Amino acid sequence: MSKIDIGIGAKDRETIAEGLKCLLADSYTLYLQTHYFHWNVTGPLFRDLHLMFEEQYTELADAVDDIAERIRTLDVQAPGTYKAFAKLSSIEEVEEVPAAEKMVEILTQGHEQVVKTCRDVLKAAQGGDDESTIALVSDRMSVHEKTAWMLRAMSK
Repeated sequence: MSKIDIGIGAKDRETIAEGLKCLLADSYTLYLQTHYFHWNVTGPLFRDLHLMFEEQYTELADAVDDIAERIRTLDVQAPGTYKAFAKLSSIEEVEEVPAAEKMVEILTQGHEQVVKTCRDVLKAAQGGDDESTIALVSDRMSVHEKTAWMLRAMSK
Protein backbone atom coordinates (compact mmCIF):
# COMPACT_ATOMS: atom_id res chain seq x y z
CA MET A 1 0.00 0.00 0.00
CA SER A 2 1.31 3.47 -0.79
CA LYS A 3 2.06 6.07 1.86
CA ILE A 4 -0.93 8.04 3.18
CA ASP A 5 -1.01 11.79 2.44
CA ILE A 6 -4.40 13.28 3.39
CA GLY A 7 -3.16 16.48 5.03
CA ILE A 8 -3.24 15.15 8.61
CA GLY A 9 0.12 14.43 10.22
CA ALA A 10 0.98 10.96 11.49
CA LYS A 11 0.88 12.00 15.15
CA ASP A 12 -2.56 13.62 14.79
CA ARG A 13 -3.88 10.62 12.85
CA GLU A 14 -2.70 8.29 15.62
CA THR A 15 -4.21 10.46 18.38
CA ILE A 16 -7.53 10.71 16.56
CA ALA A 17 -7.56 6.99 15.79
CA GLU A 18 -6.90 6.13 19.45
CA GLY A 19 -9.99 8.12 20.39
CA LEU A 20 -11.97 6.47 17.62
CA LYS A 21 -10.91 3.06 18.93
CA CYS A 22 -12.51 3.94 22.28
CA LEU A 23 -15.63 5.14 20.47
CA LEU A 24 -15.71 1.90 18.48
CA ALA A 25 -15.36 -0.16 21.67
CA ASP A 26 -18.09 1.79 23.45
CA SER A 27 -20.38 1.54 20.43
CA TYR A 28 -19.80 -2.20 20.03
CA THR A 29 -20.35 -2.85 23.73
CA LEU A 30 -23.56 -0.82 23.61
CA TYR A 31 -24.61 -2.75 20.48
CA LEU A 32 -24.13 -6.05 22.32
CA GLN A 33 -26.04 -4.86 25.38
CA THR A 34 -28.89 -3.56 23.27
CA HIS A 35 -29.13 -6.80 21.30
CA TYR A 36 -28.94 -8.83 24.52
CA PHE A 37 -31.76 -6.81 26.03
CA HIS A 38 -33.79 -7.12 22.81
CA TRP A 39 -33.62 -10.91 23.12
CA ASN A 40 -34.41 -11.02 26.82
CA VAL A 41 -36.84 -8.19 27.62
CA THR A 42 -40.11 -9.24 29.27
CA GLY A 43 -43.06 -7.57 30.91
CA PRO A 44 -45.84 -5.16 29.98
CA LEU A 45 -43.50 -3.04 27.83
CA PHE A 46 -42.19 -6.07 25.94
CA ARG A 47 -43.40 -5.15 22.46
CA ASP A 48 -42.42 -1.48 22.65
CA LEU A 49 -38.98 -2.18 24.10
CA HIS A 50 -38.32 -5.21 21.89
CA LEU A 51 -38.96 -3.10 18.77
CA MET A 52 -37.12 -0.05 20.11
CA PHE A 53 -34.06 -2.10 21.02
CA GLU A 54 -34.06 -3.66 17.55
CA GLU A 55 -34.04 -0.22 15.94
CA GLN A 56 -31.20 0.82 18.22
CA TYR A 57 -28.95 -2.21 17.73
CA THR A 58 -29.50 -2.06 13.96
CA GLU A 59 -28.38 1.57 13.93
CA LEU A 60 -25.38 0.71 16.12
CA ALA A 61 -24.35 -2.14 13.78
CA ASP A 62 -24.00 0.37 10.95
CA ALA A 63 -22.22 2.83 13.22
CA VAL A 64 -19.47 0.43 14.29
CA ASP A 65 -18.66 -0.19 10.63
CA ASP A 66 -18.44 3.54 9.90
CA ILE A 67 -16.19 4.13 12.91
CA ALA A 68 -13.89 1.20 12.09
CA GLU A 69 -13.62 2.33 8.48
CA ARG A 70 -12.69 5.84 9.60
CA ILE A 71 -9.90 4.37 11.74
CA ARG A 72 -8.65 2.48 8.69
CA THR A 73 -8.93 5.63 6.55
CA LEU A 74 -6.49 7.23 9.00
CA ASP A 75 -4.12 4.31 8.25
CA VAL A 76 -4.44 2.73 11.70
CA GLN A 77 -5.61 -0.80 12.43
CA ALA A 78 -9.09 -1.06 13.92
CA PRO A 79 -9.59 -3.29 16.96
CA GLY A 80 -11.98 -6.17 16.48
CA THR A 81 -11.80 -8.59 19.39
CA TYR A 82 -13.86 -8.81 22.57
CA LYS A 83 -10.62 -8.59 24.55
CA ALA A 84 -9.59 -5.36 22.81
CA PHE A 85 -13.06 -3.86 23.17
CA ALA A 86 -13.16 -4.76 26.88
CA LYS A 87 -9.88 -2.89 27.42
CA LEU A 88 -10.97 0.16 25.43
CA SER A 89 -14.63 0.50 26.41
CA SER A 90 -15.85 2.70 29.23
CA ILE A 91 -19.20 0.87 29.24
CA GLU A 92 -19.43 -2.03 31.67
CA GLU A 93 -20.83 -5.32 30.48
CA VAL A 94 -24.05 -6.61 31.96
CA GLU A 95 -24.11 -10.32 32.65
CA GLU A 96 -27.50 -10.75 34.28
CA VAL A 97 -30.86 -10.11 32.69
CA PRO A 98 -32.22 -7.02 34.42
CA ALA A 99 -35.87 -6.02 34.61
CA ALA A 100 -37.16 -4.00 31.65
CA GLU A 101 -37.02 -0.69 33.52
CA LYS A 102 -33.41 -1.36 34.51
CA MET A 103 -32.58 -2.21 30.89
CA VAL A 104 -33.83 1.23 29.88
CA GLU A 105 -31.72 2.84 32.61
CA ILE A 106 -28.59 0.90 31.63
CA LEU A 107 -28.99 1.75 27.95
CA THR A 108 -29.64 5.41 28.75
CA GLN A 109 -26.37 5.54 30.67
CA GLY A 110 -24.62 3.73 27.83
CA HIS A 111 -25.78 6.24 25.23
CA GLU A 112 -24.81 9.11 27.51
CA GLN A 113 -21.34 7.57 27.92
CA VAL A 114 -20.95 7.30 24.16
CA VAL A 115 -21.76 11.02 23.91
CA LYS A 116 -18.96 11.74 26.40
CA THR A 117 -16.55 9.57 24.42
CA CYS A 118 -17.58 11.42 21.26
CA ARG A 119 -16.75 14.72 22.94
CA ASP A 120 -13.22 13.48 23.66
CA VAL A 121 -12.72 12.31 20.09
CA LEU A 122 -14.14 15.56 18.78
CA LYS A 123 -11.46 17.55 20.62
CA ALA A 124 -8.71 15.41 19.11
CA ALA A 125 -10.23 15.69 15.63
CA GLN A 126 -10.55 19.46 15.94
CA GLY A 127 -6.92 19.67 17.07
CA GLY A 128 -5.84 17.69 14.01
CA ASP A 129 -8.06 19.66 11.61
CA ASP A 130 -9.79 16.40 10.65
CA GLU A 131 -13.15 17.50 9.25
CA SER A 132 -14.17 13.98 8.22
CA THR A 133 -13.83 12.64 11.76
CA ILE A 134 -15.50 15.78 13.14
CA ALA A 135 -18.51 15.17 10.89
CA LEU A 136 -18.70 11.47 11.79
CA VAL A 137 -18.41 12.09 15.52
CA SER A 138 -20.86 15.00 15.48
CA ASP A 139 -23.42 12.81 13.74
CA ARG A 140 -22.84 10.02 16.27
CA MET A 141 -23.31 12.47 19.15
CA SER A 142 -26.66 13.58 17.76
CA VAL A 143 -27.88 10.01 17.43
CA HIS A 144 -26.84 9.06 20.96
CA GLU A 145 -28.19 12.23 22.53
CA LYS A 146 -31.57 11.66 20.88
CA THR A 147 -31.61 7.97 21.79
CA ALA A 148 -30.80 8.76 25.43
CA TRP A 149 -33.60 11.32 25.47
CA MET A 150 -36.06 8.76 24.05
CA LEU A 151 -35.00 6.16 26.59
CA ARG A 152 -35.28 8.67 29.46
CA ALA A 153 -38.80 9.47 28.25
CA MET A 154 -39.73 5.81 28.77
CA SER A 155 -38.74 5.96 32.45
CA LYS A 156 -41.16 6.72 35.22
